[in-house]
Amino acid sequence: MTATGTPVRILLVEDNEDHAEVVRRGLKCHGMSNDIRHVLDGSVALDYLLRRGEYEDPQKSPRPHVILLDLRLPKVDGLEVLKEIKEHAELRRIPVVVLTSSQAESDVAVAYDHHVNSYLVKPLHFKQFTELLRDLASYWLEWNVNPFVQDTSD
Repeated sequence: MTATGTPVRILLVEDNEDHAEVVRRGLKCHGMSNDIRHVLDGSVALDYLLRRGEYEDPQKSPRPHVILLDLRLPKVDGLEVLKEIKEHAELRRIPVVVLTSSQAESDVAVAYDHHVNSYLVKPLHFKQFTELLRDLASYWLEWNVNPFVQDTSD
């Protein structure tokens, strides 16, 4: 829960169901499983965020407090999703945390060129991954001041 008592909304953009389940369980283990919306590809993520198609109704697509974004996605690549998010005035303040397997310097550089808020590499070992999720939840969902958490109109 946020300081205002509203559920923390997380948009998880991850095409690997196993990784998505680890994220859900890791966040739940640390008390942060309030409202996780999971989409499997970049195209659906953009539909959700831009309220297109089946997500046109804001009740079906409430603004997330944070976006956890994989890079290697089907249909629309994660870097393109990030670029689109940061180009839209109504979305650019939503913190985007890249959570990926890629350690490529070019991916890191392009992500920061597109104004990513944080770039995290998924550890290979489960214990380290859950520790990363604990720290991520602590910082982005507890400590970080987020303009959407303060705004209860959405």
